[in-house]
Amino acid sequence: MRLRLDLGYDGTDFAGWAMQPGQRTVEETLAEALGRVLRLDPAPRLVVAGRTDAGVHASGQVVHLDLPIESWQAFPGRSRRPREQELLVRLAGVLPPDLRVHRATLAPPGFEARFSAIRRRYAYRICDDPAGVPPLRRHDVLWHRRPLDVGLMTSAAATLMGLNDFAAFCKRRDGATTIRTLLTYRWERDDAGFVVATVVADAFCHSMVRALVGVVLPVGDGRRPVDWPAQVLLGAVRHPAVSVAPARGLVLEEVVYPDDDQLAVRAAESRTVRTLPSS
Repeated sequence: MRLRLDLGYDGTDFAGWAMQPGQRTVEETLAEALGRVLRLDPAPRLVVAGRTDAGVHASGQVVHLDLPIESWQAFPGRSRRPREQELLVRLAGVLPPDLRVHRATLAPPGFEARFSAIRRRYAYRICDDPAGVPPLRRHDVLWHRRPLDVGLMTSAAATLMGLNDFAAFCKRRDGATTIRTLLTYRWERDDAGFVVATVVADAFCHSMVRALVGVVLPVGDGRRPVDWPAQVLLGAVRHPAVSVAPARGLVLEEVVYPDDDQLAVRAAESRTVRTLPSS
């Protein structure tokens, strides 16, 4: 049987999602906790909707795991709570305070946390107040020393929208495509005075969101023209003048899936290699 978990974490003290020898990672921490609570040996293998880098946070991450039916039926022993609710309670008792599972459900047929997703939404928060970031937000907000023009940033971001080869904003991996559909990229100033990016795509390649932020920041503070990000995109290679924004300001906020009867279809579509339409 397949179980879906929705979770959040403060990425400050994690070396990213993926297991790494000798490193504290979200994947290993969660897998060990699930193995302990569900009495699984070895710990279950987890499939994640979006691998986050070291220092990146999440409030809407999604994973799935497969486990024997008998293990689920034997859980939670004598507890009268529904199994899903009891799992949350017991995980809260063994997980560290910077990682929480806030929802557990039986996955419908065809559900795959990674490939069934139709879009992912990230937010990136920046403080351009000359006094710096408020102490209670120091872990999830970046301080930028120069004042930012949100209108210029949104205009620059709009030039990157749509189906494109984002090779200029991705770390290349052998056999992996860098073609993505950027559905939303906008900037606004929130009630706290932070400058916030909303970035939505069907999928993201490695370091893409932080590079998209990094290419727009110099437009916002007047160092680059509005059309500079589009010029970088057309170059199709990493530009030495584009700085990847620090991890601390980035949060994976939402992963969206289609209706249950379209889950398997979407997973099959996602596994095909993306290409640009021929001209």
